[in-house]
Amino acid sequence: MWPIVGHESALARLKRSLETGNLGHAYLISGPTHVGKMTVALTLAQALNCRSSDSPCGTCSQCLRIMALSHPDVQVVTLGSAVSEEDRSHSEIGIDQIRNDIQHWASLPPFEGGYRVFIIGEAELLSAEAANCMLKTLEEPQEKVVFILLASEPKRLPETVISRCQRLDLKPVAVEKIAASLVQRGMPPEKAALISRMSCGRPGWAFSAADDQTVLDFRADRIEQLIDVIESDLDSRFVYTGELSARFTQKKAEVRETLEAWLGVWRDLLLLKAGLPGDLTNMDYSSRLQSISGGFNITQIRDAIGAITLVQKQLRQNANPRLALEVLMLDLPPYQK
Repeated sequence: MWPIVGHESALARLKRSLETGNLGHAYLISGPTHVGKMTVALTLAQALNCRSSDSPCGTCSQCLRIMALSHPDVQVVTLGSAVSEEDRSHSEIGIDQIRNDIQHWASLPPFEGGYRVFIIGEAELLSAEAANCMLKTLEEPQEKVVFILLASEPKRLPETVISRCQRLDLKPVAVEKIAASLVQRGMPPEKAALISRMSCGRPGWAFSAADDQTVLDFRADRIEQLIDVIESDLDSRFVYTGELSARFTQKKAEVRETLEAWLGVWRDLLLLKAGLPGDLTNMDYSSRLQSISGGFNITQIRDAIGAITLVQKQLRQNANPRLALEVLMLDLPPYQK
């Protein structure tokens, strides 16, 4: 049983490889944050080590310990949640981690399972030295060892590393599938439909929101701030820019999520101008967004989407955050009340 929402094509490839015995020694699983990369990786690790005839069963000792990250033959290498956002923004997965956590153990046979599996989370954070060390390991694959690299931005990985891996690109999942899964978990259909829309095709985000109200509260605060920015004058926008750029130095991920939320809101405004209110992501804000949409024309909204997309790219390329965000505020169209 593969308890994964969506990603049918990627799962079919993995199942076919397992059935035919044509398993790759290294995989690169890419896709947006919270789309399910780690879940796919851990489920593959279960399938390789589960002793049930219908693997992965999800209930045996092997499967349960793998999902709990306590199996001796399955190792996850990442910066980890214990690292602060400030440290993460300046950190890389270093060569010592690859040498100590992977190279040594990859040379040994599985301790009790069928395969040793090494999952490298946020693989784009590999330092140059660690990437070269990883490349050497991939070029000399050991029997019964599988490497799984996870990356939200695979382009940041060296092409030599990418070329040694089989690619599995995970796309956003249809909101209907996410909603159905939430209903199966006991959520009322109306709330499930709303959260699945908010998720933008990311099952991990949807399940987190279902389990933790603070996720929804944080998202609501972010949208309220954006609406205030849209309706404010340039001076107020620049004040907010200062706050946002200061936050970026310590909490890059939070600011990037804020920009993603901005894209979602401006996309909703575009859909409203196009007469498609039923396709909104932020359906719970439909009335307010309908009112705001009257203050812009379609060209202005499209230009705003382009400006936000550009600043996202600039921030990924380490542009000065304050300057990039100030230019964004200048590029956003003024609101005509």
